[in-house]
Amino acid sequence: MTDSTKLPSGNAGSSSRRDFLKAASLTLGSFYIVPRHVLGKGYTAPSDKLNIAAIGCGGKGWTDLNGAWDNGRNNIATLCDVDDRQAANAIKKFPNAKYYKDFRKLLEAEKNNIDAVTVSTPDHTHYVIAMTAMQMGKHVYVQKPLAHNIAEVRKMTIAARENKVVTQMGNQGSSGDGVRRMMEWYKAGLIGEVNRVHAWTNRPVWPQGLAKPQGKFDVPSELDWDLWLGPAAYEEYNPGYHPFNWRGWVNFGTGSLGDMACHMMDPPYRVLGLGYPSEVECSISDVWTGPFKQGYFPESFPASSMIHLKFPRKGKEPVKMTWYDGGLMPERPEEIPADVKLGDWSGGVLLMGTKGVMMCGVYGANPSLWPEAKLKEKGDKLPISIPRIVGADNEGHYQQWLQACRDGYGKHQPLSSSFDYAGPMSETVLMGNLAIRSYFYRTPKKDKQWLQDYEYPGRKKLLWDGENMRITNFEEANQFVKREYRQGWSM
Repeated sequence: MTDSTKLPSGNAGSSSRRDFLKAASLTLGSFYIVPRHVLGKGYTAPSDKLNIAAIGCGGKGWTDLNGAWDNGRNNIATLCDVDDRQAANAIKKFPNAKYYKDFRKLLEAEKNNIDAVTVSTPDHTHYVIAMTAMQMGKHVYVQKPLAHNIAEVRKMTIAARENKVVTQMGNQGSSGDGVRRMMEWYKAGLIGEVNRVHAWTNRPVWPQGLAKPQGKFDVPSELDWDLWLGPAAYEEYNPGYHPFNWRGWVNFGTGSLGDMACHMMDPPYRVLGLGYPSEVECSISDVWTGPFKQGYFPESFPASSMIHLKFPRKGKEPVKMTWYDGGLMPERPEEIPADVKLGDWSGGVLLMGTKGVMMCGVYGANPSLWPEAKLKEKGDKLPISIPRIVGADNEGHYQQWLQACRDGYGKHQPLSSSFDYAGPMSETVLMGNLAIRSYFYRTPKKDKQWLQDYEYPGRKKLLWDGENMRITNFEEANQFVKREYRQGWSM
């Protein structure tokens, strides 16, 4: 990688890097959202109404474009989706919005008519869409985990600064009250020093750990399959990829980590002021296709995995974080009674301190302190020191971004998940997928043995140089830091 892909703030262990992340985590709470309609008479001045381009209209895109519309306080000027079926509800609700299938045509034709863009497409197209929009000076709201790989995320983080645009990642829990309460508890020393973290999810809730889908299918007339593929390597159309199960395939998605880790890792990353990890190691569930016949499906993310990350901290012990997915969970801490549910349906987080434990569910919701009898009263009595975001439990995450777009870059208040923060955190999430890809990497075994036809040299602790985005002890792993783009799609 060239210097253009480096963040100017240094490596994970540097004081400048650490100070920056600490400041970002603390200042995010200093911003109150008070919409103009609250202060006024339910009226939005024309000068305050943003023209929004919504790219990706189905699934999460439907949620995002409605959040950006903000009950009519902004204008959905243009819609874009490669599949007319996914866009049908949006076209019906916003009949005056111009509709495009190709985001490139939209941005070129409407560049003088839009202020901001929501990007709610499959992970493999986030980068090309968001980068094009930012290079045109458009503010962007991009779904997690920002992009498909680490190199794309780094470039997006730098581009947001260079193009002076307002950015927000779609991990809405980062604007919630829960993570702010956890920050207050930790700052007050209620659980002591934390150097061990567990985060888990029940994802995938789509097929993973299996062979590529087979069969010949006609492309639906409403779908432009070539546009859906975008920069990804060519694959024949298969309903096993679109419209939902793309998450499980490495060519398009980022698996369980990409879906949920930006929600689950956000509380510890923010509370502890973490930076780039210095190492990563993983293990995944095996798949057996017959007696003593092991499946090998590197095109699919595994059905379950465990990821171990270490974060250096200046003057303190490093933080060790373990990620679990596919139904795997950490051991119950002694401080939490046997009958208390760990986390919630989607997963949870444990911060293990020298004086106690903090736990929360997805989005940092329902934070709690353990042992409860000892810490609950102290936690409840602790005054609020980090201001909350109005409407955080509903549309506050969108409204924070929208207000910042109105204020303009450099004049806006800090956001919960601008790319300065969301970029390094997303890179951390995608480190887990780099480890998984390396875990699958194999070479023929010289001395063939029973059940061992191949060597798996990537199944070890991988050492990471965060500033330069390189694995330093296994060169083959560095191919997974970035991806090759299909002809005609390179930026």
